[in-house]
Amino acid sequence: MKKIFLLIGLLSLSFINAQDITDAVRYSQQEILGTARFRGMSGAFGALGGDMSALQINPAGSAVFLGSSGSITLSSSNIQNDTNYFNGFSEASSSNFNFNQVGAVFIYNNQSQSSILNKISLGIAYDQTTDFAEELFAFGRSNNSIDNFFLSEAQGIPLDLLTPRAGESPDDLYGFLGETQGYGAQQAFLGHESFIIEANDLTDPNNTGYFSNVAPGVFDQDYYYESTGLNGKFTINGGTQIHDRFYIGVNLNSHFINYDKITRFEEFNNNTGSIVNEIAFTNRLSTIGAGFSAQVGGILKVSHMLRIGASLESPTWYYIEEETTQRVITDGANGRINLDPNVINIFPEYQLRTPAKATGSIAVLFGKRGLISLDYSYKDYSSTEFDSDEGLNFSDLNREIENTLQGASTLRIGGELRNGNWSFRGGYSYEESPYKNELILGDRTGLSMGVGYNFGKVKFDVAYDYSEQDRIEQFYSNSAFTNFATVESYRDNLTFTLSLNL
Repeated sequence: MKKIFLLIGLLSLSFINAQDITDAVRYSQQEILGTARFRGMSGAFGALGGDMSALQINPAGSAVFLGSSGSITLSSSNIQNDTNYFNGFSEASSSNFNFNQVGAVFIYNNQSQSSILNKISLGIAYDQTTDFAEELFAFGRSNNSIDNFFLSEAQGIPLDLLTPRAGESPDDLYGFLGETQGYGAQQAFLGHESFIIEANDLTDPNNTGYFSNVAPGVFDQDYYYESTGLNGKFTINGGTQIHDRFYIGVNLNSHFINYDKITRFEEFNNNTGSIVNEIAFTNRLSTIGAGFSAQVGGILKVSHMLRIGASLESPTWYYIEEETTQRVITDGANGRINLDPNVINIFPEYQLRTPAKATGSIAVLFGKRGLISLDYSYKDYSSTEFDSDEGLNFSDLNREIENTLQGASTLRIGGELRNGNWSFRGGYSYEESPYKNELILGDRTGLSMGVGYNFGKVKFDVAYDYSEQDRIEQFYSNSAFTNFATVESYRDNLTFTLSLNL
């Protein structure tokens, strides 16, 4: 059983290394998930309603239902990552099967002629908002060794702190450093204990300077990344129809995060003078979180053909906890070293506030023949903020977020053509990068199509959607070892929904 240590040392300096802008963006973005009808039209439902997943965009959509209704959705997803790293190109793909939506709306029609409220709706729903399942593999030849990562973390740390006392195991010292000195000191210890780095003066316990046992030259490097998990939310919805033209609604959302990631970096060299010729560095991260947000929205029937909608989603306030484990293996003149601390690092709980989102929508309906719908949304990612009740100082990271992220627009267009009991759908989506530098994460574009059949009380819908996005995968958040791969991601989904009039 692994020992568990709470990382509390030098929190204002060291703890921040475990969180970065990538985490802020990961938990702030949402994909187009939901029912097959919703996905078949690329999620352009802000002015339409009448679909369980339309509540994600505009809570007033529940009051558009003519009667009580429920739906359940399953989907199969696949993501392919094409990765370039120096002279190496690789492909990796992963598939996942998800239960990503279930919900029901209950309608109460008011028969009173004197009331301005024609209808009241109450909804309850679960929606998966993000799928974190992904794999990528990079390989190539670099002139920059990972020894720089450990060197930069070690400089300035006394050798005495990195040297086990008599009777003290490496596991105990690694845990002690996490408790008293923080994340950075643990990385320095891993590098020193595995002989990647060495003290300038081994006889001086106060030595604070280090050099590398890896000689300069060329390095064959591999990087493997795998993540699993999801971001989801449970929603309680209330809505009403006022007279015949206006719908309003409110959502109260309970969010959760479940994210696991493993990375493994391997390096090989035959450089003259190298004491260490092979390095393998493995990191595991486990994240859980819970949060809350609220939404309010309205839909106006301008005419029989035209509807407009508007909605506002508050920031989501998350409480997040993280655990990590690490392992380093080296091989060279000192033999094979397997440094696998029997320790789970538990970081203090922190808070994350994701940005609010505003959405404006318009839809044109052609009677029972079909419709065209458009949604425009805006989120200011630079307003994302880390905070803590544990005395952690996130001021530097929050300033970096303000300087690195930007406001981003999302455009979704969808259409539906009906022929008898059949419905045929298509859509397009464009999501602007939240980064000012789009090389870090590019814009995301997507296409969708779908078909549905109405059996009467039961409806069955199928949708296919495809999206692509480019990004940079930086291996470690470290100014001394900045190696990264460029990744082109292609994601496609097949979605099935069964709906029932209750």
